[in-house]
Amino acid sequence: MEFKETVAFTDLGLSEPVLKAIKDVGYEHPTPIQAQAIPIVLMCRDVLGLAQTGTGKTAAFTMPMIDILAGGRAKARMPRSLILSPTRELAAQIAENFDQYGKYHPLTHALIVGGTSMDEQIKRLDRGVDVLIATPGRLLDLFSRGKILLADIKILVIDEADRMLDMGFIPDLEKIASLLPPIRQTLFFSATMPPEIKKLADKFLVNPKTVSVSPPSSTAASVEHFLVNVSHAQNKSAEFYRIFRQEDVKNAFVFCNRKRDINDVCKFMRSKGIKADKLHGDMEQSERTVALNAFKNDQVQVLVCSDVAARGLDVQGMSHVFNWDVPFHAEDYVHRIGRTGRAGATGRAFTFSTPNDFKAVAQIQKLIGKKINVFGGGENVATEVPADAGTGEAEKTEERSARKNRRGGRRNRRGGKPEHSAAKTPSEKPRNHEVRQHGHADENNGTFGTDVPAFLKKG
Repeated sequence: MEFKETVAFTDLGLSEPVLKAIKDVGYEHPTPIQAQAIPIVLMCRDVLGLAQTGTGKTAAFTMPMIDILAGGRAKARMPRSLILSPTRELAAQIAENFDQYGKYHPLTHALIVGGTSMDEQIKRLDRGVDVLIATPGRLLDLFSRGKILLADIKILVIDEADRMLDMGFIPDLEKIASLLPPIRQTLFFSATMPPEIKKLADKFLVNPKTVSVSPPSSTAASVEHFLVNVSHAQNKSAEFYRIFRQEDVKNAFVFCNRKRDINDVCKFMRSKGIKADKLHGDMEQSERTVALNAFKNDQVQVLVCSDVAARGLDVQGMSHVFNWDVPFHAEDYVHRIGRTGRAGATGRAFTFSTPNDFKAVAQIQKLIGKKINVFGGGENVATEVPADAGTGEAEKTEERSARKNRRGGRRNRRGGKPEHSAAKTPSEKPRNHEVRQHGHADENNGTFGTDVPAFLKKG
């Protein structure tokens, strides 16, 4: 995505302390969603934000929230605003945004996520916080213990709402919303808008202003993405290493569908001298933090991860993304490759595809509205996705063919002939009696096939 530098942060109505913090970070011009959303948030309107990953939507709500909350003071166990995040990593990144842009404001924030000490989180809440950044499960746990009160929430932010849906958090969101004051400002952000999320937005938002900077489920124009066709999953290692040596890989995420594969892929990369580490949901939070920090500090070149890293993680200047597996859900493809090509930078993404992945690839291409180019120089594998892939016709045709073959096999066992004789391969030799009787095995094309009655045969 190309960001038009026609608007400056000074045009958006932000306070001098926030503008000073933005300048310290080195930004001069807002991204499209920031330019559109920040003035609306400052007007205390509800916002429905639709934007793909890497467009700066986290800053689009953190910057104006700092100004809105600057005039009040938090009470013990009663946060003034609540930001809900689907993952710990995304929650930590939101907290970093408040550290960056709120450095000249006396606002306080707390990070309430699983995998870390609850006692420390309770102590932080007891001192009072202006901004509470939480994952739904840990928040409800603390609420049920009476350690937090939600009666003073003035701003609710739901980030990555579609990811919340995928992770089964919708019932928790509805329960949390029921505990909040009905009069509040709600900011609702999502990269995609499936029907379930639309219903949720209609339920939570009051006369919202919709901000959409790109079509939902689109991929950034700054990312070049390719299919790498392999004949078998075992060949992915060789193809990855070939591309890795060919490309100028500064750093990369490598996504696997199954956690059990992550260790094997990580070991393979280390055997090739690649500085690699792993990141997935079964790791302790402390281990995940160490791995992510090592990657951000260039101590690790490749991070082999599950979809826990597909959304929200912002690593500036990441050059490549590799999908070791075609993702199960087409929407995850958008989020995975969105880890590169962020904030106007360019990136490259490669997806390894076996012949069994054609339906999943077809669904991705349908979602993003274009065909993914095949990367040259790989194996000589069929690259075209059938035209009826994903529609069910291919499966129906295959099933009909299988039924015919089964009927033919049963007739053979009973001593009869199949209804349709299997076509000969070039290596097959014609039966002797066919050549003797007809001169050529393919000469008789009548309705009798090869079973010509004796009275019709030439004596």
